Amino acid sequence: MHTKTIAQLSAALRSGEISSVELTTLFLARIKQHNPALNCYISITEAQALEAAAAADQRLKGGDATPLTGIPIAHKDIFCTEGVKTTCGSKMLDNFIAPYESTCTAKFAAAGAVMLGKTNMDEFAMGSSNETSYYGAVKNPWDQGRVPGGSSGGSVAAVAARLAPAATGTDTGGSIRQPAALCGLTGLKPTYGRVSRYGMIAFASSLDQAGPVTYSAEDAALLMNVMAGFDERDSTSVEREVPDYTAELTNSIEGLKIGLPKEYFDDGLDENIARVIERAIKAYEALGAVVKEISLPNTALAVPTYYVVAPAECSTNLSRFDGVRFGHRCDDPKDLFDLYTRSRGEGFGAEVKRRIMIGTYVLSAGYYDAYYLKAQKIRRLISEDFRAAFETVDVIMGPTAPSTAFKLGEKADDPVTMYLSDIYTIAVNMAGLPAASIPAGFVDGLPVGLQVIGNYFDESRLLNVAHQYQQATDWHLQVPAEFQ
Repeated sequence: MHTKTIAQLSAALRSGEISSVELTTLFLARIKQHNPALNCYISITEAQALEAAAAADQRLKGGDATPLTGIPIAHKDIFCTEGVKTTCGSKMLDNFIAPYESTCTAKFAAAGAVMLGKTNMDEFAMGSSNETSYYGAVKNPWDQGRVPGGSSGGSVAAVAARLAPAATGTDTGGSIRQPAALCGLTGLKPTYGRVSRYGMIAFASSLDQAGPVTYSAEDAALLMNVMAGFDERDSTSVEREVPDYTAELTNSIEGLKIGLPKEYFDDGLDENIARVIERAIKAYEALGAVVKEISLPNTALAVPTYYVVAPAECSTNLSRFDGVRFGHRCDDPKDLFDLYTRSRGEGFGAEVKRRIMIGTYVLSAGYYDAYYLKAQKIRRLISEDFRAAFETVDVIMGPTAPSTAFKLGEKADDPVTMYLSDIYTIAVNMAGLPAASIPAGFVDGLPVGLQVIGNYFDESRLLNVAHQYQQATDWHLQVPAEFQ
């Protein structure tokens, strides 16, 4: 039962083949068995989950169920959950019990989904390997000596190991798509503003976006039907009608125009991954799609631009964590200055400190124009590249990551090399576009992801394109041997 998709589990719950309490108990048992090795959960909410499952069973019997009623899911530990510890993977928030519920998690609860627990993540979502967490590194279920990717590595590892049928994640520069690629899952980053950011602890406010991590595109559509929508409490939320994301899944993609950016297939891409992506593109051509080469000329500027904009915003957002109102507070401070410096020094890890320092520098007097303002101008050029491309193509495809999962510790001491892990994903966040990573094959036993980028608010087409590929292939159904 643990390898079934959400669509299959929903049907089983409705038919009475299994109850939500039984299903939840099954996943809780798997978490207890496998989480010590994978370290993908920070908190496991067993009592709360079983209570919610019992309520879901009553709802199912009463005929008041949604497709997600009774379905167990996990939430990235960046979403505030009332009465449950919310840490952001940081010592700074190790003692923080959220006094309110994020819009995203509240929507799932209202739909009858059952929260299994909160998943591990790079500290404050800053990282590409899930090694910066205060709670230790997460392991990749396909090879536990390798990283799962980050920052949503805990969510992705939990779903890949079938310790949850689905999970929420957040994507600031590829943090859903990159780990989804490294662990063989479907991960969707929606259009900026499509999913409420209320109650989602901010890293970089103009880039952060919540999205689903699932086995299949169909499951991602089911989660998007719950997650998406306007929220007046979020000033970045877009007031726009939400479609039924499952409605177009089965549409033909005959005549679909696919753009392949020449910049995504340069010498930086592993040749074995390139072959996997080329094979996936051929599968799309067999389904009737038309492929053409395009150019995104400012691609090379995406990473340096991101690492000016994102640290600047993180420096501002994390200034609130000062040991005064909430979060970690040092022992016996001598004065207010000592309280600030030691609380922040003890509470934040090395990568977070690095980004705060960079961000503070680029926003400082004398450097704002030279760095931050210039980065915002380049960001506009990156967006214009995509706008021009979408005048001639329907979707853009390419690799999600330049390599398969790398070994734990391999890039930990080289932040610049680590930052380049997101070279194909960052530009999407800079432009605010939707994009998905879907499983496309393996290289030496490790998963490879195909990235599909869509136009603004075109998630339905993205999911349709992904679903049609998954109807023709079975890469998304592969499970690591140890967790079958």
